[in-house]
Amino acid sequence: MLTNSLVELDRRHLIHPVSSFRGHEARGVRVLTSGKGAIVTDSEGRDLIDGFAGLWCVNAGYGQESVVEAASEQMRRLPYATGYFDLGSEAPIKLAAALADRAPGDLNHVYFTLGGSDAVDSTIRFIRYYWHSKGQPQRDQFISVANGYHGSTTVGAGLTALAGFHDGFGVPYDWQHKISSHYVYRNPNADIVAASVAELRAKIEAIGPERVGAFYLEPIQGSGGVLVPPKGWVKAMRDLCTEYEILFVADEVITGFGRTGPLFACEDEGIVPDLMTVAKGLTSGYVPMGAVLMRDHVYETIAEGAGAKAVGHGFTYSAHPVSAAVGLAVLELYEGGLLENGRRAGARLMAGLETLRDHPLVGDVRGRGMLAAVELVTDKDAKTPLPASVQPATRLFDRAWDHGLIVRSFPQGIFGYAPPLCLTDGQVDQIVARTRAVLDETLDDPEIRAVLR
Repeated sequence: MLTNSLVELDRRHLIHPVSSFRGHEARGVRVLTSGKGAIVTDSEGRDLIDGFAGLWCVNAGYGQESVVEAASEQMRRLPYATGYFDLGSEAPIKLAAALADRAPGDLNHVYFTLGGSDAVDSTIRFIRYYWHSKGQPQRDQFISVANGYHGSTTVGAGLTALAGFHDGFGVPYDWQHKISSHYVYRNPNADIVAASVAELRAKIEAIGPERVGAFYLEPIQGSGGVLVPPKGWVKAMRDLCTEYEILFVADEVITGFGRTGPLFACEDEGIVPDLMTVAKGLTSGYVPMGAVLMRDHVYETIAEGAGAKAVGHGFTYSAHPVSAAVGLAVLELYEGGLLENGRRAGARLMAGLETLRDHPLVGDVRGRGMLAAVELVTDKDAKTPLPASVQPATRLFDRAWDHGLIVRSFPQGIFGYAPPLCLTDGQVDQIVARTRAVLDETLDDPEIRAVLR
């Protein structure tokens, strides 16, 4: 089918996630046709470095034949098996055991979902059931962190703390509370860890410690602008939750599976969450899958509370055998050299992006491993964001595309990077060089020149 036909069909029928319906109708779709390694090709034959791994997810890179073969073989042998009625299949059982073996501490129990959003949604249900089982149903208040992202299901979007996921949807709910983000670059507190601990403690006390059920955070905030907390921040939050006996949930949907270096970012933080959500890199985006990992005490409390009664939470495609087979194949790739390559390439990427600090538009460079951001400003001293009138998200994304680079472009003028772990040294250097070219081009905009300080 001709590309112009696809564009028109897309315009008429396909609703795109997190898009301006009218804006997308006007702009039209860019059609991707193939991918190999860290390179994707569009319908016009243009090759682009995918500096964002699809949507933070194609960690293993495109075109991994072992993954394709694992999916094909499972489809031929058993394309579907329900997990209901005490039934199951080999691949999900093996994947659950593999994840439990590699996860921090006693996160020994795994519930499979289709992705990150419904994994977060599942934690809410499990946590409510947990407190009911402990005879404390009043612990129904949840706290998360400003600028955080925890999916876009109806209740998950309320834990998410980004206005675009709230406007027009009637969320957050009154049982969903927030504390300030650590956002190091724009945080006025000299001691961010102490300030956050004090704010979380005050929030818990204001709600009532006997009413707070859980606290959610991302080890690194992704969709909020790749916000890296100061050292010790995550552990301090975890320790405070332990003090108040509040369940601590680590959302590793973005940070898991080598994105920050180790298999799970919690390893770097030296913590064991009570529940942990994963997705994206779990299958490297080849097929949909997410998971909730829970500690022994959470599982046992729910199990004892239910007794012989079924715990009434489930999805038709939970523990899908094809997705699980892909997950196992991807895990082999990670441990067969991709994690090591990702750590090396991540160090090179961060070093390269640091060289951009001298650019007149660069206010901050931050990241860990293969997860990074470059924040643009028009006044380095005042940290003034790019003017909204230039529509930074669209303008910067389009320019990067024109230079053969796909990155995440946030509305406030931030470039986000999350490339596949298979990235080569040459591709790392090209990402940096192409970013600088986009910055130079943007510096020449009359609207930018008019407000530059």
